Amino acid sequence: MLELRHHDPFQILGCHRLDGDNCVVRSLLPEASFARIKGCSEPLQRIAEPGLFEWSGCEILAEHFEIEWWDSEGRYFCEIDPYTFLPQISDLDLHLFGEGVHWHIYDKLGAHSHKVDGVPGVLFALWAPDAEGVSVVGDFNDWNPVAHPMRCRGGGGVWELFVPGVACGFHYKFEIKNRYMTHRVLKADPFARSFEKRPGTASVIATESNYRWSDREWMQHRKTWDWRHEPVAIYELHAGSWRRHQRGEFFSYRELAEQLIPYLKDMGFTHIELMPISEHPLDESWGYQCTGYYAPSSRFGHPDDFRFFVDSCHQAGIGVLLDWVAGHFPKDSHGLARFDGSALFEHADPRQGEHRDWGTLIFNYGRHEVRNFLLANALFWLREFHIDGLRVDAVASMLYLDYSKEEGEWLKNEYGGNENIEAIEFLRRLNEKVHEEFPGTLVIAEESTAWPMVSRPTWAGGLGFSMKWNMGWMNDTLGYFSHDPIHRRYHHQELTFAMLYAYHENFVLALSHDEVVHGKRSLLEKMPGDDWQKFANLRLLYTYMYTWPGKKLLFMGAEFAQRSEWSADHQLDWQLLEHASHRGIRTLLTDLNKLYRETTPLHRYDFDACGFSWIDCHDTEQSVLSYLRQDDDGFVVVILNFTPVPRHGYRIGVPQAGRYTELFNSDSLWYGGSNLGNGGQVEAQPIPWMGQPNSMVVTLPPLAGLVFSQ
Repeated sequence: MLELRHHDPFQILGCHRLDGDNCVVRSLLPEASFARIKGCSEPLQRIAEPGLFEWSGCEILAEHFEIEWWDSEGRYFCEIDPYTFLPQISDLDLHLFGEGVHWHIYDKLGAHSHKVDGVPGVLFALWAPDAEGVSVVGDFNDWNPVAHPMRCRGGGGVWELFVPGVACGFHYKFEIKNRYMTHRVLKADPFARSFEKRPGTASVIATESNYRWSDREWMQHRKTWDWRHEPVAIYELHAGSWRRHQRGEFFSYRELAEQLIPYLKDMGFTHIELMPISEHPLDESWGYQCTGYYAPSSRFGHPDDFRFFVDSCHQAGIGVLLDWVAGHFPKDSHGLARFDGSALFEHADPRQGEHRDWGTLIFNYGRHEVRNFLLANALFWLREFHIDGLRVDAVASMLYLDYSKEEGEWLKNEYGGNENIEAIEFLRRLNEKVHEEFPGTLVIAEESTAWPMVSRPTWAGGLGFSMKWNMGWMNDTLGYFSHDPIHRRYHHQELTFAMLYAYHENFVLALSHDEVVHGKRSLLEKMPGDDWQKFANLRLLYTYMYTWPGKKLLFMGAEFAQRSEWSADHQLDWQLLEHASHRGIRTLLTDLNKLYRETTPLHRYDFDACGFSWIDCHDTEQSVLSYLRQDDDGFVVVILNFTPVPRHGYRIGVPQAGRYTELFNSDSLWYGGSNLGNGGQVEAQPIPWMGQPNSMVVTLPPLAGLVFSQ
């Protein structure tokens, strides 16, 4: 036991009855020089180093007796012996966890304030089936592994110990001894609700939340909102680099709520998507290499501060989505890697268990407890923090066994294919459980391949996601816009091709952080030409995005044409808003959000082919696209000119004759354009054109988009 190799220290420690009224008490007090049971005259005798004490006698002891002891410096301590308490985690909890279906396992494992027989303390528990011995260490026991060895419960590998007198705020870890180890390892708690600030890696015993939510109206509405037919415009944000204080310190969750929410409200975004805020040790990972799956990052404040942020968003009518990373985890020594000395959360074979490109490990989705850890985590964020949905990162890396691997670096599945069958079942279960427990929440896949039916129900053979990022649209669109306009006639299909698969999935049109880092340049700097053309192209890109079928996502900084690539090391270049051209882009995005939200043909049938029809997709010579967005009650006409050549007298076919209002013109002076347009309205006449029974003659501004309604 003193070597931390005993599965049940309760067999030795605590009070044990002998014959008659006699009993023996043993206690581990590694720092004690003298000790006795409170109320007993005879002291405990040291019988082994370091600090194993024993007393025997026939005196009547309290069920949970206290030990008084003095250290070598004469300091006095008095504490209830932790080895007098019965097991606290029920057999049912252990069974459900072993089956992988304990949806509240985070309330059992980890460290939780607890009371037994009126005695307050903390219940520590973790899963480490390959450990020979585990002890909890922290600043409450001077990080001494001998002080509090834990008890293993049954054959499932769950260890627990109730430590009386320990309170919230203490730092702790688990020290684990494995039969394969030549030394013990210190691990942070996988279920910890709080962590100390980096560079420290200790878990912190979190206070129980007493936050009182004020978003009841939002939560009730969310259960029944028809997201398929409602506008969804998402602002993707990295909490550490949106804004910072003058000396570079991060904004707290509450400071973000104070400044970010009015900004988003003014711009008209419906949702915010937070890049991962689960605890992570390295700023440069942006949160995608997580070590604390159940803790909002301490960089920005307390878990209740994060609750305040979400609550404030809801009260302002803004939904909160969270980037969720279930595809891989880092190799940090204090994290999940080789947690109990074995490949516990990952696969043992690196051909299954490692992403060499990323330097990370892959979860073993076939293991019940690992699935439970992740599925319960998804539900945890939705339940405990009222999150409105998850964007699941790197889904393609989960689906394919050979993702980013060469021949010989991966293993085929049981049928000889490259599909990760266990991950597929995990994702289906994730979506089923989330939608069952939290109707109205969104689960969005970042999936970059042609995997079929990602956003189709599991009962129909799909993966069950609500939506999927349209990576094909993003690649083709940015590729097209990078061409000099004089050459765009040869690349017209890069825009029209997207309609061939536009309704295969429920798509989100995403211009995310991935497109403005690692030498890819900002969206503005991707555009060809001089500065005027760059800004005009960007205005046109956003007009095309907001009028094309699909929900919308834009990364922070793009709304005012950030010139430099995004860096997580400093805040956005807000000083650019001193220039009219950058203010014009923000005004354009504000008006596009308003147009998108208030014009039902632009969002009612984002996922249904009845909401779109071409007017003309063949005008390659002039690089002009025109189409209708429509719903049951009306339609709008969209015309996009992808060259810097103004086109006067351009005849366009329309379904109905009569007067048409120019709802939107990206060349408006308000946005920094040349202010060429149609005077606010045009008249359509019964002249058939482009397959339509009527037509109108319009002026097309250079590198601009127009939206008309009847």
